[in-house]
Amino acid sequence: MAWEKFKAEPHDNWWANFVRAGRIRTQQIRAVAPDVPVTWLVYKPSYVARAKPEGRDLLPFIDSVGETYNCKIIYFSRTQELLDYMNNGSVERPRSQMKIASWEFFGHSNKACLMFDYSNNLDSGSKCWLHEKELGQIRRGIFTRDAFVKSWGCYCGELFVKSWYKATGTRMWGAIGKTQYMTEELPVLVKVGARWVR
Repeated sequence: MAWEKFKAEPHDNWWANFVRAGRIRTQQIRAVAPDVPVTWLVYKPSYVARAKPEGRDLLPFIDSVGETYNCKIIYFSRTQELLDYMNNGSVERPRSQMKIASWEFFGHSNKACLMFDYSNNLDSGSKCWLHEKELGQIRRGIFTRDAFVKSWGCYCGELFVKSWYKATGTRMWGAIGKTQYMTEELPVLVKVGARWVR
């Protein structure tokens, strides 16, 4: 909020925007598949940094969502850790035995990258991201044939989804235009002419 409060249209008013969206989506999944394994990959440095102005540790809140909805929380601090988990899975669930059936991103993005730390340490910038030029590091064959993949962030439909498909062979849904994170529903498109594309 150090710089957001001075903007004409501040957009990052609540630290749990992405956590709430992830929780809503997990509830939807649990309603139709109560026992399917669900994993949340959470960029830990953002929530550690955000805890200071909030005046409380935010990780127990995130952990409690995982406990409530029976999803595994994995914290990462570098993009390579995210890629390693995607490519290899875990000891209990190696990727060779369990492919990814659904992969959804809740966070800030632009047409070229997913940003894990947007405006946390740099105003309107990020110190950690997954850029479209890094997508070749995702191993082909880790997704199921009918995998559902979607970025709920802004502008991904303008370039990122094409690069994702080229690198992974799996289609991704992304927004042409801007999205808005809501409190009680999944993010929505907010501009005239905005649409979801694959």
